Amino acid sequence: MSFALTAELAATIAIVVAVAGAVNGVAGFGFAVAGTMALASALDPATAVAFMIVPMFAVNVALVGELTREELRTCGARFAPLLVAALLGTVAGMALLDRLPAAPLRVLLGVVSLGFVTTAQRAVPLPSLPASAGRANAETPLVMGVVGVVSGVLFGATNVGVQLVAFVRSFDLSHGLFVGVVALVFVGINGLRVGAAAALGLYPDAAFALASAAAAVPAVAGVAVGTRLRERVSERLRRGVVLGLLAIIGVRLILGGAGVL
Repeated sequence: MSFALTAELAATIAIVVAVAGAVNGVAGFGFAVAGTMALASALDPATAVAFMIVPMFAVNVALVGELTREELRTCGARFAPLLVAALLGTVAGMALLDRLPAAPLRVLLGVVSLGFVTTAQRAVPLPSLPASAGRANAETPLVMGVVGVVSGVLFGATNVGVQLVAFVRSFDLSHGLFVGVVALVFVGINGLRVGAAAALGLYPDAAFALASAAAAVPAVAGVAVGTRLRERVSERLRRGVVLGLLAIIGVRLILGGAGVL
């Protein structure tokens, strides 16, 4: 994994994370997917995944603020098995980053990006548990553990955590509580990932770590701008722009990994 920060690259990164933040602010999702996939077109894929960890952490910290102190304590205890298992799976996924060749990893990220677009275009709802008995079974430590480990491995290797979002949404939570709980899960995971990335050598030098931390500023600013624009943009236009952007990035990643670009 190599990284040389030039003025041109710094400007590109700032634009990418700011746009990804705005996408998240407008559409309510997409920061990790859009930011990671776009950076993977300009950087080594493993470098892009590692670089986005701190900006993702910063964005989710802001969202955790939507939880009250009581909700934070209650939800933290309720979803503790999921969080712990996801943490373990994420570290395993991160350990694979430097062992995967760049070209196959770039193709994998492209496929994940296009899969995300295809699912959203078909308006496939996130899985739900129709009965209280189903929700009770899903809330057992065993089920949370299995979902957490499997989802964590994919998240650690690609920064895509839609499967964790889907699982949390299966519970009967209000929208505000759902957003806060998802943010809580990702704050915990990404907080650990910062230390794990350093221990696994995914931060090649201090300049890389500082650049990643600095990228959190335009990321959070982009989210704030996107949030203000949300009410001025129609739902159809929001989805069209976000999914169109991800489709273009996904195709570019696949072609790049295949040696066409």
